[in-house]
Amino acid sequence: MVVAEGGLPSLWLMTATVIGGTLAAGGANAFNMYIDRDIDRLMERTKGRPLVTGEVTPTEGLVFAFVVEIVSFVFLWGFVNLLSAVLAVSATLFYVFVYTLWLKRTSTHNIVIGGAAGAMPVLVGWSAVTNQLDWPPVLLFGIIFYWTPPHFWALAIRYKDDYQSADVPMLPAVASLRDTSWRILLYTVLLWAVTLMFGPVAEMGLVYYLAAIVLGAVFTGLAVQVFRRPEPALAMRLFGWSITYLTLLFGAMAVDEIVRNGF
Repeated sequence: MVVAEGGLPSLWLMTATVIGGTLAAGGANAFNMYIDRDIDRLMERTKGRPLVTGEVTPTEGLVFAFVVEIVSFVFLWGFVNLLSAVLAVSATLFYVFVYTLWLKRTSTHNIVIGGAAGAMPVLVGWSAVTNQLDWPPVLLFGIIFYWTPPHFWALAIRYKDDYQSADVPMLPAVASLRDTSWRILLYTVLLWAVTLMFGPVAEMGLVYYLAAIVLGAVFTGLAVQVFRRPEPALAMRLFGWSITYLTLLFGAMAVDEIVRNGF
């Protein structure tokens, strides 16, 4: 939103966009828990979810998901704009129907293609400011898209036994750790390339370029370590860094824009 604005957007617009986007993501998560309640009970990581423990009934969970998603759409439409509302709900539909209902249980490409849903918030944020889309947000979408596989596969290495127990073809559960770590490295390099492409397209400055180069180098270095020794401990180190990486990279975008253009 800061890059789209060329400075700081209004506090209310930022707050409204975050609230609406959080509701949309929450609704998607609730739909996911409703659909996956059968396999969630088989996985150590998810067996404490409320639809598994019985704290929430399936009907209550489904009604909650619909209500939260509808409130998200109405809120974004009313306080941000229609395009942002449509994009947010589209992300939920893609997450539920393409990822959860189709790909998650049938394809090793589940998190690659399904990750597009998680890349939609950058489009929501951009459209909240401009009420349109352009090439910079497309590349921002690409950053999240290529970030998702190494981020999630690193976690899945740690929990591959869970996915095997639930018969979910998450890559580490059905492929060798060597193959998984090679793909992690490949997507990390592609991610680094897209972050560097974003610089000239969005006319970023020195702060962003330095951050993209250094953060990408660290990410790639950790991915190389996992490739050399595909062990859960190193994979979780990469997973932890992937979250820090995204925070620092997008923070650098905002700082760069503010430094160059002022508030």
